[in-house]
Amino acid sequence: MQALEHEIKELIISSLSLEDITPEDIDSAAPLFVEGLGLDSIDALELGLALQKKYGVSLSADSEETRRHFSSVRALSEFVAARQPS
Repeated sequence: MQALEHEIKELIISSLSLEDITPEDIDSAAPLFVEGLGLDSIDALELGLALQKKYGVSLSADSEETRRHFSSVRALSEFVAARQPS
C-alpha cells in the first residue's frame, strides 16, 4: 500500500504541477483540500482525470462517496487498490 500511496503522491504533484513539493512532503493521512495541501475543486477535477487515465477508476463528480475518497492520499490509495484487478 505504501508503494501505491507514493505513486499517488507523484501523480498529484505531476498532474497539478506542484513545484517545490516532493512525495515525502505530503502526509498520507493529511487532508488534500482546504487544510493539508489546500487543493480546490479544479484540482479535484484534474486529479480525478489523472487517476482515471492511470488506474482506470472513475469517480462521480459530486458525490459524498467521492469526497470521502479524496479526503487524503491514504483514502485515495485504498479506493484505487479496491478497484484494481487482483
